[in-house]
Amino acid sequence: MIGRMTGAATRGLLVALLIATPALLLPGADAESSQITVLLACIASILTFMEYNSRQPSIVEFRDAPPFNRLRFISLLFTIVVLSLIARGQAAPTLLTGALTSLGVILGNALDFPYSPVRLVVLMMPADAPYEAVNLIRTAAGLAYLVSLIALATFVVLVRVMGWPARQGAFNVWVNLPLFDPTAGGDVLYRLQRDARINIALGFLLPFIIPAVVKATADLLDPISLSNPQTMIWTISAWAFLPASMIMRGIAMGRVAEMIHDKRRRAYAEAHMQAA
Repeated sequence: MIGRMTGAATRGLLVALLIATPALLLPGADAESSQITVLLACIASILTFMEYNSRQPSIVEFRDAPPFNRLRFISLLFTIVVLSLIARGQAAPTLLTGALTSLGVILGNALDFPYSPVRLVVLMMPADAPYEAVNLIRTAAGLAYLVSLIALATFVVLVRVMGWPARQGAFNVWVNLPLFDPTAGGDVLYRLQRDARINIALGFLLPFIIPAVVKATADLLDPISLSNPQTMIWTISAWAFLPASMIMRGIAMGRVAEMIHDKRRRAYAEAHMQAA
C-alpha cells in the first residue's frame, strides 16, 4: 500500500511539473496566468494520484503495461521543455537555447515541404504575421514532430522486437483497457482490431486535419494567437503529441488483439488434440 501510494504521489508531482514547466522556464509570466497554471497543475496532480493510488482503474489505459504511459509522458515532457527553452531564448538567449534553436531551424526547414504537416502549421499563421513569428513556429513544429516520430518508432521497436506487453507477464485487459467493455456485443477480437485501425488512421490524419480546421474557421472564430509563448508551446505540443499518442494506442490495441488471437488458436489446438 505504501509503495502504491508513493508511486502515485510521484506520478502526480511529475504531471504537475509537466504543466508548470512553460511558466517556470519562460521569463516575465504575469500573475494571472501563473495562478491558472498552478491551479491546473494541482488538479492534474490530484487526479493522477487518485488514479494510480486506486486498485480499480478509471480512465488511464495501459497503466499496468509499462513503458507505454512512461514513453508518452517523457516525449510530451521533452517536447514542452525544448519548446520552452527555444521560446526563452528569444528573450534571454544562452548557448543551450541557441543550439536548440539552430537544430529546430534545420529540422523545420527540412520538414517544410509542400503538403507536409509542418508546412500546414506554417500556413495556419495569419498572412500578416511577422517573419520572426513564422520562423519560430516552423522551428517549434519541426522539433516537436521529430520528437513524436522518435517516440512512435521507439514504441514500435518495443512491440515488434521486445514483445511488449507479453514480457511483462500476464496481461489484464480490464485493468489496462478500462474504457473497453468486452460485453458490449460482438467479437472482442474484431472490435479491438477495428478500434486499432481507427486510432491509427486518425493519428495519421490529425497532423493534416488540425491546421486545416484552424485555418478554415479563422474567419468565423477568433484564431488562436500563437504570438503568446505559452499558447505556442501548448498548441504545437498538442499538435505533435496527440496524433503520435493515438497511433501508439492503435498499435497497442492491435497487439492486444494479436495476443488474444494467439491464445485462442492455442486453446483450439489443445482442444482438438484432446478430442483426438
